[in-house]
Amino acid sequence: MTLVFSFSSITKFFQLLLPIILESYMTSFKHFFLLSFGLLTFSGNAQVFQSEWETALKLSEAQDRLLVLVFAGSDWCGPCIKLDKEVWQDPSFERFAKESLVAYRADFPRKKANKLPDVLSATNKKLAAAYNPNGYFPLVVILKQGTVVAQMGYEKIGPSGYIEKLKKLID
Repeated sequence: MTLVFSFSSITKFFQLLLPIILESYMTSFKHFFLLSFGLLTFSGNAQVFQSEWETALKLSEAQDRLLVLVFAGSDWCGPCIKLDKEVWQDPSFERFAKESLVAYRADFPRKKANKLPDVLSATNKKLAAAYNPNGYFPLVVILKQGTVVAQMGYEKIGPSGYIEKLKKLID
């Protein structure tokens, strides 16, 4: 049996099929776009700490906000890791920080895999010499207009406890 297709029958076939194929692709593209946008939006909220000390300092002064300087050992200090997970990464603290203060983490990792760039490591060492000469970890130093107004370490008070302490310093 031989099938013979005319040009007009092939054209009609594609006219019927093409909208179905395009709709399927567009639906897939919409889902991909929405998922990608959602992931980008979600991941964008997680950044509490400035990546450079000078930027944090300038922002703090320009916006007249507290500067929270956190000394941490991100890969070896148990209380530092707890403070990060329980407080700094908490959505309520992230919102408060974004609206009310500027933060910088002076990290001192020990594992080779987590080694900081030399410039960042040197900056953190200078900050430690100036604000944490005894080497306490974690140490949270709160500065207002370049002057130390408070210090604290890890306390099991959760994000709301830290927020309340910081609000008292703001007022």
